[in-house]
Amino acid sequence: MAWIYLTAAILFEIVGTVSMKLSHGFTKAIPSVLMIIFYLLAFTCLNFTLKTIPVSVAYAIWSGVGTAAIAVIGYVAFKETLTVMKVTAIILIIVGVALLNISSESSETDKTRLNAQHEMEA
Repeated sequence: MAWIYLTAAILFEIVGTVSMKLSHGFTKAIPSVLMIIFYLLAFTCLNFTLKTIPVSVAYAIWSGVGTAAIAVIGYVAFKETLTVMKVTAIILIIVGVALLNISSESSETDKTRLNAQHEMEA
């Protein structure tokens, strides 16, 4: 369930950020209100995520995937530039998030093995 909350948090954060762009510095009411609502939903879902997923992993995934998605949306929807440096940075973010997730999973496996070993010794 935590991964569903994390996915929702990422999606809400992306929609909130797009709404922020569309609000033109709080000069447009509907996108401004939507931005606040979607950010509240994003942080609520992220909070539920942290009950199960370590904060270092959840926050890195949330911010990394959100950042990469917004860069692509900025290019496609808002005609922002996408340089080789930006594409490289996005790839590095994705690789970093994947490695962090793999590291976290192997750490949990090590903990489980260590706990089982202690129980057998006792």
